[in-house]
Amino acid sequence: MSFRAPQGFAALITAAGRGTRAGGGQPKQWRDLGGIPVLDRTLAAFAGFERIVLVVHPDDMAEALARYAGPVTIVSGAQTRAASVRAGLSALEGQASHVLIHDGARPLVSQAVIGGVVKALQAGAQAAAPALPVSDALWRGTEGKVTGTAPRDGLFRAQTPQGFALAAITEAHRLYPADAADDVELARLAGIEVAITAGSEDNLKITFPADFARAERILGADMDIRLGNGYDVHAFGAGDHVWLCGIRIPHEVGLIGHSDADVGMHALTDAIYGALADGDIGRHFPPSDPQWKGADSAIFLSHAADLARSRGFRFGNADVTLICEAPKIGPHALAMQERLIAIMGIEAGRVSVKATTSERLGFTGRREGIAAIATVTLIKD
Repeated sequence: MSFRAPQGFAALITAAGRGTRAGGGQPKQWRDLGGIPVLDRTLAAFAGFERIVLVVHPDDMAEALARYAGPVTIVSGAQTRAASVRAGLSALEGQASHVLIHDGARPLVSQAVIGGVVKALQAGAQAAAPALPVSDALWRGTEGKVTGTAPRDGLFRAQTPQGFALAAITEAHRLYPADAADDVELARLAGIEVAITAGSEDNLKITFPADFARAERILGADMDIRLGNGYDVHAFGAGDHVWLCGIRIPHEVGLIGHSDADVGMHALTDAIYGALADGDIGRHFPPSDPQWKGADSAIFLSHAADLARSRGFRFGNADVTLICEAPKIGPHALAMQERLIAIMGIEAGRVSVKATTSERLGFTGRREGIAAIATVTLIKD
């Protein structure tokens, strides 16, 4: 949901640059980011403002009018950023009390960042802008070598939107018409005090080709997340032990099945196949095939895990619940967890094994067998 700006607040989006350092054969603000043009995303972030002015390069005017005319006022920019901002401010004269000036190449600005600037202005600040404290060490360098260091205390990384009382920033631009790094610099030259509000690491300005890749990761545009569920049941029969999640547990009866009847591992394996939309254990290891009679279910689980990795997925997590009155699972749960982690080849902390009873209801409550439910998350970045 877009931040709903108070009456009298306008947004000014600067997008008149050529952005050649970002590559791609066209200005960065017109390139797609996750299937949507950068500028579309930026404008959408300010949809809660009644008045939006967009400053574009003269060569982009026709495209901008075709895309945005109507809810957005389109203004032709100039050769410098400051001059482009002045053109946008002129279009707002008499139309607003406050303005937030934002880089068109910052498409991931959050509603919280925008809202923080607006609230500072509502509280009485003549100017406010988001920033992040500098946490890295700072060096000076020449010809590829470190020549000195600089203290980072009190240093901030500036972001946009930078908000102002419209009359104040318009006057600052009139008094100091030269180009500047941003509007805060001009405001300070005019003696305007600027409040610092909370920035965001995700509010990056797209400048270089790698910034598109980073923005894609933030958006999760290339992320494929799969959820799979598995369920299995095996009845009790003759025997003196059961296999559960790869652990042999002494018991007064065994479990009946074509393989080793490891109900927990079967449910988990089917969950992985389900997440991959690739059938179930029976498709990959038919019970009609005698080679799988009495087979160790680790073979099935390992195959499913390897198949997921071969398709570019990693495991987010796996959760197995065993449903039975007996045997007691708690004393063996940690060993089961460690065994599944080893078979699947994933890091500890991503596999859970737990148990519950059915309160003596149904076949599990009558101690006729064991059921298992499993859920798996697969992630492709």
